[in-house]
Amino acid sequence: MATPPLTNTLHTLSARGLPLLPATPLNPHAPIAKWLLTNSALVLSMIHIGGITRLTKSGLSMTDWKPLGSLPPLSQREWEDEFERYKTFPEWEQRKSMTLDEFKYIFYWEWGHRMLGRVVGVAFVGPWVYFSWMHRPNLAASGVAAATGGGGSASSSLFASLVPRMPLTASSTIVPPRYQPRLALLCAMGGTQGLVGWWMVKSGLGDDRRGDRREIRVSPYRLAAHLTMAVGTYSLLTWTGLNVLSYPVDEFAVKNAATAATNAATTATTTITTTTNGPSLLRQYAKSLSLSPSSLRHAKTLRTGTLHTIALTGLTIVSGAFVAGNDAGNAYNTYPLMDDRFVPWEDMVDPELHPKYRNLFETTATVQFNHRVLGTTTALSALGLAAYGLFHPAGRAAAATTLTSQRLSTAAVVPSTTPQVRRGLVALGTAATAQMSLGIATLLNYVPIHLAAAHQLGSLVVLSCGIYTAHSLRYAGRGVLKSVAGSGVSAVAGNVAKGIGGGSGGGVIGKGSAVVSKVATKLRL
Repeated sequence: MATPPLTNTLHTLSARGLPLLPATPLNPHAPIAKWLLTNSALVLSMIHIGGITRLTKSGLSMTDWKPLGSLPPLSQREWEDEFERYKTFPEWEQRKSMTLDEFKYIFYWEWGHRMLGRVVGVAFVGPWVYFSWMHRPNLAASGVAAATGGGGSASSSLFASLVPRMPLTASSTIVPPRYQPRLALLCAMGGTQGLVGWWMVKSGLGDDRRGDRREIRVSPYRLAAHLTMAVGTYSLLTWTGLNVLSYPVDEFAVKNAATAATNAATTATTTITTTTNGPSLLRQYAKSLSLSPSSLRHAKTLRTGTLHTIALTGLTIVSGAFVAGNDAGNAYNTYPLMDDRFVPWEDMVDPELHPKYRNLFETTATVQFNHRVLGTTTALSALGLAAYGLFHPAGRAAAATTLTSQRLSTAAVVPSTTPQVRRGLVALGTAATAQMSLGIATLLNYVPIHLAAAHQLGSLVVLSCGIYTAHSLRYAGRGVLKSVAGSGVSAVAGNVAKGIGGGSGGGVIGKGSAVVSKVATKLRL
């Protein structure tokens, strides 16, 4: 008995899920995605270096700001002049034992952080101009064999045959449609970030800081704003890059997918159909998932939980900025108690602070307690989410479409979690556990620079895992489900029915158009 085309298609979607497409033959927009993700990595490294700059107390070593940047001092005389300029600002009053060599060390950290920001700007704006107005995608047709390295597995060839060729013209740009406003927003966020950074630094350079009893630092509020904007830029870059990598799967229609699947099962050189009709693979998956209420409910709950975990991660990162801004990590260096108390109530309110809400952001005990609670909640949420996604029966269901002699029955069309989602959940749970352990180790060891820097970097790893998982669950998003709800019988279902009933009597169901109609109606794909 021949395997019906729909079974091939669903088994392929179940086994391969909705993978990212970095190969240009399958995704002509792939260079845009790689450029965006490269910028995302640069922003991540900039955040990491910024954290080290703060930990080494280097942030106030440069007392001026030049939008285009400048070379560091190159001669002994230039270094001495720069050092003398630094001595005229308030921080010098608390660091008068500093030598010129020690000043060079902190200066280079701040200078490197600022110049990396300008490198990120060039790395974004230059390629953006090139891709938007100069570069054109390659219109040369290439088969699936080229995309899969030629001689790939049957499963790889089958999936590749389902991915549609992008309809391009000679005037097409390599930037996906409707993405220019997003790129403009990212450019604006990057440019604004430099202004916010200088606004932050200025809070530690003013004459109003002279005579401070506490160590002179930048405003924790401005530090939190600077970090929040950097993390927001990183998140949007990463999400947009993932969107572009999956653009053909999400946006382009597949026509005669069943026929392509059948052909791909016997040959690795099947060409990809170019079309603007029918549902995309993303919507096919969502439509198939909607046939099982329990699987759909599990996927939607999992996506909501992932978004909540991302929000918790973001709040924890922001609260960490206030811990850093108040140097709160060097107090209460015990865990889980804070100096033998779960909640040090008497230390959490400073009577000299007005209005009282400032205690949430400026009192050492309160700031650290908030970060502890948020960090623990984030780790437990990530672990619970991973367990719920990986061990729930709906997440492990395999495609089980079977044919009898008279009817087509669908027991469980696709699982509620794709392979990408399962990998994301494993990574998220693992990263969150490691991050919490690293945070505790940093606290117990009185915030050594190497542990503290790794802890800050770890927060971005957790955030990245959450973003990847949420993106992998986009088939359970409200917009996608709304677009497939009530859409009736899709072109895919019609093609499946034709594949099952067609031929010279070789199909299992051979009773003509009436049976085909019943099959398509039952599938409701």
